[in-house]
Amino acid sequence: MRAVTQAQYGGTDQLSLSEIAAPTPGPRDVLVRVRAAGVDRGTWHLMTGLPYAVRMMFGLRRPKSPVPGRDLAGVVEAVGSEVTTVAVGDEVVGTADGSFAELALVPEKRVGPKPTDLSFEEAAVLPVSGLTALQLVRDAARVRSGDRVLVIGASGGVGSYAVQLAAAAGADVTGVASGAKADLVRSLGAGRVIDYTREEIGADGTRYDVIIDLAGLRPLRELRRSLASRGTLVIAGGEGGDRWVGGIHRQLAALALSPFTRQRLTSHLSKESGADLAELARLVDAGEVRPLLERTFTLDEAALAIDHVADGHARGKVALVV
Repeated sequence: MRAVTQAQYGGTDQLSLSEIAAPTPGPRDVLVRVRAAGVDRGTWHLMTGLPYAVRMMFGLRRPKSPVPGRDLAGVVEAVGSEVTTVAVGDEVVGTADGSFAELALVPEKRVGPKPTDLSFEEAAVLPVSGLTALQLVRDAARVRSGDRVLVIGASGGVGSYAVQLAAAAGADVTGVASGAKADLVRSLGAGRVIDYTREEIGADGTRYDVIIDLAGLRPLRELRRSLASRGTLVIAGGEGGDRWVGGIHRQLAALALSPFTRQRLTSHLSKESGADLAELARLVDAGEVRPLLERTFTLDEAALAIDHVADGHARGKVALVV
C-alpha cells in the first residue's frame, strides 16, 4: 500500500511517499480503508519530536510509528476476531497510529461512526481536535448556559470546535484571533472577537467565568486578571517555550497554584474515546457542530499540508485526500 513515511525525527524533508506492507488487524483492531486523513499541529510535534517530552511516549530516538498522522475517516476493510461495535463496510472516523496511508489500524475503542452529513474530508478533521474541544468544554471547563467564556486561539483546529460547543451550551462566547479571522470566528458562534494584534485581553475590564487558552504563552497572572473570582481557567495549548517541555510549564504552574486560590486553574489532556466520537457525530448530525475545513491536499502533498498548518496559515482544519 502507499503511505507517507519517516525514518527519523525532523522537518517535512524527512517525509517520503513509499510502498509498504499493509497492516494486519489484531483481535481488537479495526482495519480502515482511509479516504481522508486530518492534519493538525500535533502532527508537526510528532514528526519533529518537539518538545523533547513527546519522545517519552512516541519514541526516544525515532518515531515508534514510521507513518505519521492520527485523524482519519474511511470504510472498515476488516475487523479483528473480538471486535463487536463495527463491521466491514461501515463508514467510520477514528485515531490511528499512522493515518497518512491507504490502510490504517485503529483500536476498536478509538473508532466511532462517521457523521452522516459530512464528507470524508470533513469527517477526517473531527476526531483529535473535536474530542479535545468536547472534553475541554464539557469536562475540564464545565461550561454552563449563561457563562461568559473566552476562547484564546478561536480560529484554530481545537478552538473552532470549542467556540461552537460553548455556544451550543448556551454560553456568551468571546473569541481571540487575528482581525483577518474575526468574521470566521463570529460565524462559529462567538458574540465578540478580540483582535490580539490590536487589543489586549482584559483591556475593557471584562471578567470571564471560563477562559480556555489554546494558543500563545500568556503569563498566568495576565489570564487571572480577566478571570472571575471563582472562574475556571483551562490551559490546553501554547506553542513556543523551550525545546524540552515547550509550553507545558504553564499547565504545571496552574495546577500548582490552583489549591491556593478561589479561582480554578487547571489543564487538560484529551482521551481518545469511541463513546465521545459517537457524541460528536450526534452533535454534528444535530447541526450544533461542524468541522471548519479550510482546504485539502493529496497524499503526496503531505509535507505541504504540514508546513501550511505549522506556519499558522490554516483557518480551521486541513485534510489529506487518500
